[in-house]
Amino acid sequence: MHSFRYLQGQLHCENVNLNTLAEQHGTPLYVYSKETITDHYTRLDSALNELDHLVCYAVKANSNIAILHTIAALGGGFDIVSGGELHRVIRAGGNPGKTTFAGVGKTRAEIEFALSQGIYCFNAESEAELRHINQIAGEMGKTAPVSLRVNPNVDAKTHKYISTGKSENKFGIDFDRILDAYAAAAEDCPNLEIRGLQMHIGSQLTSVDPFVEAANKVVPLVQQLQERHHIKFFSIGGGMGIVYQDSLDSGDKTWWGNQSETERPLTIQTYANALTPILAPLKLRILLEPGRFMVGNAGALVTKVLHNKKGNAKKFVVIDAGMNDLIRPALYEGWHQIVPVNKDTTNPEEIVDIVGPICETGDFLAQDRPLAPVAEGDHLAVLSAGAYGFTMASNYNTRPLPAEILVDGTQAHVIRERQTIDDLLKGERIA
Repeated sequence: MHSFRYLQGQLHCENVNLNTLAEQHGTPLYVYSKETITDHYTRLDSALNELDHLVCYAVKANSNIAILHTIAALGGGFDIVSGGELHRVIRAGGNPGKTTFAGVGKTRAEIEFALSQGIYCFNAESEAELRHINQIAGEMGKTAPVSLRVNPNVDAKTHKYISTGKSENKFGIDFDRILDAYAAAAEDCPNLEIRGLQMHIGSQLTSVDPFVEAANKVVPLVQQLQERHHIKFFSIGGGMGIVYQDSLDSGDKTWWGNQSETERPLTIQTYANALTPILAPLKLRILLEPGRFMVGNAGALVTKVLHNKKGNAKKFVVIDAGMNDLIRPALYEGWHQIVPVNKDTTNPEEIVDIVGPICETGDFLAQDRPLAPVAEGDHLAVLSAGAYGFTMASNYNTRPLPAEILVDGTQAHVIRERQTIDDLLKGERIA
């Protein structure tokens, strides 16, 4: 589900008018629904109740500490990829003991900090990294909990930049080398506790088939590791896709409700029904690492129309949000539904490019898109922007970062103040 809908012709997040938020806090503005995040976590957690499991939210998708606090309060764990993200988890009240640390390039300082905080496990991505963690743990007089990330060489059939489970990707250890890597860790690394196995094949998967293929391929390996190394968990990664288009019918709060089974991507129940029979016989703890699924449809980027520009080839709607605020369309060819905050059903739609103020040809949020006519000062909402939106934002063209708002029913909370020019330039010096 999601909680963005038109009420009396104006787009709301839960029960808060987006026009009101834009007028109060300015634009560009990220707005998130606490109701949606809570619903997604609760339904996913419940669907897997036949398994001993832990939902470890992928912090990189949206790392605001208010979002992390919401998930921690629901009982969730976390999947991090940097020491900075661990600091965020701790500041948000999250439990390091329910936190896994992934990523191919962990530094000494990050490993030392994670060990000092008692994280649940390092997900190591190479034999060299295992030796690195072993050395640091020995110097600290600690035993480091580790798992290895296996690369199952399964094609997730997603965008090449977010595919992570094939042999040519930088992530994980090749499937045919993984047993030797575990053996080497057990024999040569006395400061490691071998705790589990991890995999992750990619992001924005809209079919359950790649998950099933990967699980069927890796489960026999898990069984061997249970026998040889007595592992305690199997992490199946994340990657569940979300819907990036919806009718937004007034009062309809169900994202998939009006679509047939063949038209909608992977649902929670389809995912759980397919994987539970494969994983249950292992009698291991199952970890999963959803990110986009948890927060993607929970967020929107609200932007103001600066003006319309008509050329010989195209009509452009110029807005105050750019690729520095939301880079997915430029980087991943990501598609986002963009709608007027004031619903217009009287005028025919026009084909336009929706472009930002950044001095790059790639600075667009949509191209050749039907859009009802808009005027200077109108607000647009870029939907499904809760994941990999603000976390990938930048100060390119010396543009301050947007504010972030978390809506809870009728209440709207500022969870990040808009960055000022002084904030942006802080720390710079003339030599």
